Amino acid sequence: MTSAKTAQRPQIPLLLSAVFLAYLAQMTLNPIIAPLAREVGLAEWQIGVTISAAAVMVVATSQFWGRSSQSWGRKPVLVAALALAAASMAAFAFVAAAGTRDALTGGALFALFVLLRGVGFGTALAAVPPTAQAYIADVTPDEATRVKGLAGVGAVQGIAMMAGAVLGGALAGFGLLTPLAVVPILLAIGLAVVAFGLRREPRHELIVDPPRVRVGDARVWPFLLAGFGMLTSLGCVQVIAGFIVQDRLALDAAATGLVTGGSLLAAGLGMVLAQTVVVPRTGWAPPRLLRVGSAIAAVGFVVLIPSAGPVPLVVAMALIGLGLGVAMPGYAAGPSLLMSREEQGGLAGLIGATNGLTFVVAPTVSTALYGVWAPLPVIVGAAVMAVVWVFVTVHPRFRDLAALQGKGERPE
Repeated sequence: MTSAKTAQRPQIPLLLSAVFLAYLAQMTLNPIIAPLAREVGLAEWQIGVTISAAAVMVVATSQFWGRSSQSWGRKPVLVAALALAAASMAAFAFVAAAGTRDALTGGALFALFVLLRGVGFGTALAAVPPTAQAYIADVTPDEATRVKGLAGVGAVQGIAMMAGAVLGGALAGFGLLTPLAVVPILLAIGLAVVAFGLRREPRHELIVDPPRVRVGDARVWPFLLAGFGMLTSLGCVQVIAGFIVQDRLALDAAATGLVTGGSLLAAGLGMVLAQTVVVPRTGWAPPRLLRVGSAIAAVGFVVLIPSAGPVPLVVAMALIGLGLGVAMPGYAAGPSLLMSREEQGGLAGLIGATNGLTFVVAPTVSTALYGVWAPLPVIVGAAVMAVVWVFVTVHPRFRDLAALQGKGERPE
């Protein structure tokens, strides 16, 4: 017989499976979005606008979703978000198929791409990380379990990044429309997992009007600034990785795709290793995770600056992934340990919005810098990461976090 205590055991693994499926769907689309654009006659800048629109929607809606997850409940928010995601991507697949047959062209096709892949899917995906993070913060009673749980969110995203690259590439062998057909199926499976597996909180545990967390809150802004710096540095490298590989190694298009995929896989492996092995086994507090992780990532950026062949390039990407994999759980868990239960949803949404903002900024900045001088975006990424390391080392918020937790203080 199942005891009441067992029945109420936190459902973190089930929640992480839903996060994995949502991000697997997104990452499965990534390998074919560029050739799909050319197949349907859209310009590169139009795909850039589509992806940027999704990032803007993440910034605009993340805090709404995070707070709603506390007032409506985690399950209704995830059901609504995954249903919207599945419907948007099913419609996107239909529109793309029409585009390949020239049944839809020009401005109408572009507008539907932005509406469905950008606004619809971006809004839906924005709900997933803050809801998962707020749930984990709510059910983890101490620092060690919270850091481990939040590291799990990053780990499944990293695994989804690698699996999606492989799955999307493999399915593309059967035609560009095949991955598009699979994406809404993955989202529908995630929807079923949540709808039939996740318990709904009792009404008395819901918070009618969760407080909005301000960007300038003294407990929060140092972590947000560190996270923004780290993810902007990563974005600078991710966006230009293909250019770096092709220009430094003088490869043709096919070989460039293969080597770029391998370098990004190395970064993903480093991130997953950090969040599944290093973070749980070390038991380090968030400030130490931030200091150690940003230092490792900064070394990776420095190794990437010179053109020294494929091996240093892959090693550099692995170091960047490893460092950020160590640091990111500290970024997410640190402020949550200083917030009340009522504030966790707003905080998780604010973190999600900050993460989304980096993907609005980084693509434009990195490609513009690369056009000026190829090593420049990597140098800027290294400098930003070094500044982050100095900041998390010297700022008093990271030094006194443990003391504040012990006293139960939450400074304004």
